[in-house]
Amino acid sequence: MGTTEHGGPGAGSQADLGTAQQFPADVLVIGGGPAGAWAAIAAAAQGARVVLADKGFCGTSGATAPAGTGLWHVEPEGDARDKAKASRYALGGELAEHAWMDRVLDQTWDNVERLREWGYPFPADAAGRLRCNSLQGPEYMRLMRKQAKAAGVRILDHSPALELLRDAQGRVAGAFGVRRAQGDAWAVPAGAVVLATGGCAFLSKALGCDLLTGDGALMAAEAGARLSGMEFSNAYGLGPAFSSVTKSLFYNWATFYDGAGQPIEGAGSARGRGIIAQRLRSGPVYARLDKADAQIQSWMRAAQPNFFLSFDRLGIDPFTRLFPVALRLEGTVRGTGGLDLVGPDCATSVPGLYAAGDVATRELICGGFTGGGSHNAAWALSSGFWAGAGAAAFARAVQPLAGGAARPLRRAGGIFLQGGTGAAVDSRELVRAVQAEVFPTERNWVRAAGALHDSLHRLDALWARLRAGGALPGGSGAEAVLRAREAAALLANARWMYRSALARTETRGMHRRAEHTASDPAQRHRVLSGGLDEVWTGRQAVRQSALEAA
Repeated sequence: MGTTEHGGPGAGSQADLGTAQQFPADVLVIGGGPAGAWAAIAAAAQGARVVLADKGFCGTSGATAPAGTGLWHVEPEGDARDKAKASRYALGGELAEHAWMDRVLDQTWDNVERLREWGYPFPADAAGRLRCNSLQGPEYMRLMRKQAKAAGVRILDHSPALELLRDAQGRVAGAFGVRRAQGDAWAVPAGAVVLATGGCAFLSKALGCDLLTGDGALMAAEAGARLSGMEFSNAYGLGPAFSSVTKSLFYNWATFYDGAGQPIEGAGSARGRGIIAQRLRSGPVYARLDKADAQIQSWMRAAQPNFFLSFDRLGIDPFTRLFPVALRLEGTVRGTGGLDLVGPDCATSVPGLYAAGDVATRELICGGFTGGGSHNAAWALSSGFWAGAGAAAFARAVQPLAGGAARPLRRAGGIFLQGGTGAAVDSRELVRAVQAEVFPTERNWVRAAGALHDSLHRLDALWARLRAGGALPGGSGAEAVLRAREAAALLANARWMYRSALARTETRGMHRRAEHTASDPAQRHRVLSGGLDEVWTGRQAVRQSALEAA
């Protein structure tokens, strides 16, 4: 078998799809969260045959479905949008692009109107005006699944993708995966693929993030795609120590206390989270939402009822009692790094492959500051819409080239997919090893060159072990392969993250360097990354005047 940097052992080998259930399509969407659902609907609207494969159940899986989320929905009149852009532009270290921010604001406005027409129950204020700056995840995603099915999209639930397929010209032309309920494999030969697999939260147990293991980035990198902004990946969600809910908006009304019950000066959610991280290294930190009056308390319970579920079960009133808090790494889910986009249709650097939502970089609208909540939600519905339409157009152009006949396809995947003859690898141990490098705030909140090099030495050694042909204990059943691929994806994301962090020798956005505490005007550029066996980094200028191809 051949060996390539992008795909690992056997990459480029002829795909044997004979035993897999095949579902030919014009466009395959991988991922069934908001971005994936919008992509599927947009592609179907262009007349494409669409298959959507979700790792979980489309409509309930992912970070949006179980919770409420804000939405970057800003009135076009007056200077409201200019103010909204200016705020995020500054927080993100001036790496966002105004043209992309304008596009997202416009598309979000249009798609909210679509949601209203489809029947989403936006609440009204006292004057009868609809309040469209937030979405309730369960209602939103139930509606998106309904609309996708009404558009003719074929949905494969509980059907995680394992690897992409490529044609002889190197274009992405489908994917291969498993159907967990049926216990068999699936294959979708397609004219184009949209990745909407979400970011990488490193299995930190944050709400809705159990499926967000960075699989899409691994599959894309195996096909040769590059990433951008992976240094902006150290977002930690704040929440109760006894709950997976990391919705942090309400902590703007909190006071934080030490173990002796004394207020911690400077601690806060939007600003001062670093102080919380520092205090948590030496002892417990507590919070109380004691700045919220009765009206705010009522609004909180209506806006995000699931925030209070764990409190109610334990009989804790968070407005009057102290409760312990914790920080959970949410990586590129709340961070902004992801696959680099080369055009307004959300195409990646590999022909036939498109990216939407958190698997794609959000530097375009957020720079280096978190897109968690409203900006990510607007990005998901906008980028999904563009990626679906772009993939449909690409499929129309490429499918006739085969004269209607099936194109010969090759497998792009490598690690844990081509068999292994080396020492057995326990995927659970691999996950724990990666988490030990990325979870500690003393290593990842503020990064230091020495610690980054130490972590990369260990992470690179783990990759070399896998690359040498690590085998799976207990055979190669579908579930074992899936868990191993997730572990490999965590490892790949961690290596891109820390290599990019080394390359940016300054503090900008959420990326903080211990030796370089200020921003460097000369480094107002993007950090690109890629590769598997040898991770590389490079630079890309920030574009301001127009949407130019990278």
